[in-house]
Amino acid sequence: MPTLAGIFVLGELQGLPVTVIHDITRRFDPKLANLRRPHITLAGSSGVGPIPPDTSVATLRKHLEPIAASTAPIALPLQPAHRFPQTNTVVLPIDPHGAIRVLHDRIASSGLPFGPARFTFSPHVTLNLYRTLTRDTLDALLRVRITEPVLLDRLQLYYTSEPRPAKLLLELPLTGVASGINVDL
Repeated sequence: MPTLAGIFVLGELQGLPVTVIHDITRRFDPKLANLRRPHITLAGSSGVGPIPPDTSVATLRKHLEPIAASTAPIALPLQPAHRFPQTNTVVLPIDPHGAIRVLHDRIASSGLPFGPARFTFSPHVTLNLYRTLTRDTLDALLRVRITEPVLLDRLQLYYTSEPRPAKLLLELPLTGVASGINVDL
């Protein structure tokens, strides 16, 4: 597999369920749990590919800060655990419509250059990525249900060059005002 290098836009999640999700990930995939807290990828692998690695932080800020400043934090219900076909990857899917789609589309049309996407936009929280699962562990992961929503309240831009650890370049809080939507968790 070729080295994947570029800048990814992530949203580290907040809220009570995040601790539960992180505990599950630590149990079933310690390597993933040690790399990063539960998050969703908004740009870099699905919908749009990574931003070129030579893009300056000033350019990233110029294009994405107005989006973050005008976007309210988003409460995201998690769907039951799902296994991506032909893989050991188990995720908690998020409905790709509504506020999360609007945010993704605004990022994608921000004027930043993006590489090709590997997948269609499919927001999710990954529970297992690196560890090979036995039938029993796969069954246990597929039974995971998180009934409370998680909160996306900031964008984080990471320079990634696998297999090296990702480096945080920029964090932008979502500070827009929600219109009639309660995001308290």
